[in-house]
Amino acid sequence: MSEPTRPIHQPTVERDGSLVAHTVATPVAFKVRARVTIGSRKVIPVIFVPGSMGSNLRARANLNKRDDDALRAGEPAWRPPNHLAGKYREADVWETRAPALRQRILDPAILEVDPDGELDFPLCGLEPDVMRERGWGEIHADSYGALLVDLQRNLDKTFQLSPQGARLVRLHWKRVMQCDPERWGVRQIAHVTEAELEHYAGYQYPVYAFGYNWLASCDVAAKSLRARIDGIRAFWTERKHACRHVILVTHSMGGLVARACARLSEGAGGASDIAGIVHAVMPALGAPVAYRRMACGTEAGNFTNGPLANFAASGFADIAGDTSAKTMPVMAVSPGLLQLLPNHLYPAPWLVIKTLRGVSAHEDMRDMVSLPDGNPYDMYRDMTSWHRMIDPALVDPAQRYTKLHGGPVKKILDAINEAERFHRQVLGVEGKGGKSTPYYHRHSYAFYGADKTLKAYGKIRWVARMPSTSPAVLTTANVRAAKLVADDGKGSVDTREVETANGVRLRFVLWPQDEQGDETVPLQSGAGAASHVRGAFATTGFRHQDSFQHEDILLLTRHLIVKIVQEVR
Repeated sequence: MSEPTRPIHQPTVERDGSLVAHTVATPVAFKVRARVTIGSRKVIPVIFVPGSMGSNLRARANLNKRDDDALRAGEPAWRPPNHLAGKYREADVWETRAPALRQRILDPAILEVDPDGELDFPLCGLEPDVMRERGWGEIHADSYGALLVDLQRNLDKTFQLSPQGARLVRLHWKRVMQCDPERWGVRQIAHVTEAELEHYAGYQYPVYAFGYNWLASCDVAAKSLRARIDGIRAFWTERKHACRHVILVTHSMGGLVARACARLSEGAGGASDIAGIVHAVMPALGAPVAYRRMACGTEAGNFTNGPLANFAASGFADIAGDTSAKTMPVMAVSPGLLQLLPNHLYPAPWLVIKTLRGVSAHEDMRDMVSLPDGNPYDMYRDMTSWHRMIDPALVDPAQRYTKLHGGPVKKILDAINEAERFHRQVLGVEGKGGKSTPYYHRHSYAFYGADKTLKAYGKIRWVARMPSTSPAVLTTANVRAAKLVADDGKGSVDTREVETANGVRLRFVLWPQDEQGDETVPLQSGAGAASHVRGAFATTGFRHQDSFQHEDILLLTRHLIVKIVQEVR
């Protein structure tokens, strides 16, 4: 009769390639033996790339502190809390931080990735120093811990032996093989087969995380990711393991970083060592919510949500900034956050200005202005119209740019110019006639939110009710050229009162979310990848930041990793 066993932490790999596992001595009478899993000598690391705000940030370790800096060298700047009580405390802290202090803390130029975040990953089977070495401390554990643990616990365990010695597919892979494809937003799918699992099982899959400075350009993050891939491959090669490819799994903005990295990798000569990419809820074409948060502050909920969901959203708004006075000093000069705006491929118009007039018992709604009506980046550069996204007067409360050549306006324009360059030249491929085609790795998959109950901003809609006594006629020209007449200078409301040249006063209100999605990325942007990837999945049942906390999505991610590995020979 065989003795029972108990699992212990996975072995570490020494420089000479030997494996070392640690356990404790037990009495002879204790018959439960330690069990350790030995992986293949052929390695395909799986690297997770988080979304914006999902990487911990700190002041650079080599920072030369200026008199007005709010942080010391190496001091944490952005480390989202991982527990409910911590979230309440953090919301209270950020709610009281004035715009100038936010500007000094979240300055893209002084920040770097903070690798010392909380390692809140129970039952993952790794020692804390290994988790730290693999970058797990660089990302927000509460958002992404479920994914990292699921991959680490399950990717390397494919088959097991029955008591009779027959090979069996492990239960967690049977669940992937038997999953109803409708749970993944498709009617049919090529299910994972046992033959595919047999090929898949020939490799080991260590799980890594890659944090990056999400305030800086995604192009900078892509180059850092390229260096991280090189370092990971060198680590395993030095330890006498064959490591020719990696797989990237991304969330939201991380998809833009990974696409840029893949293009950089293929452009370096030869075949890419990125075997494939799994994109989760990527704003493939950008998201109008980025305009909303800059112009009006972070939304504190959704009218379709329940009280608890809106309470959580309100706490996030306190942290991210619930007024444009708080968001604009950070967002308007951060190329990474500007790269989340609707790009030149987003369906236009998406910024519409409407008027309402009561006619008999009906409401007559008229579309007065539809934007962008040309280059969307020119619309972002517009800082004078009443419907502008950026008010330069709110961008520099700490007075950091006033002495620079061009002042705050040049700082803003430089960031917008970088966003346009990244969208057009890094993520886009110029075709015939100057037409731009988006770049995707040839072995890419994407899933996106398509939930009818989780509304997102597909369009930004400014709506005003016409005065019932006004005899004046409104035209597109005079509404577009109207002057802002009511503004408290603090960006504290999502309403704007304007006056037209013919004396009509209108109070425009920003209407709520209008498009199905995941509350952040609308359907049309998430689905923007569909015609460029090997498989696209219109999924439902989760909010944007909670994507990898949903059981169906964890199963789908494993399914897609197996499919990507089939291309590796």
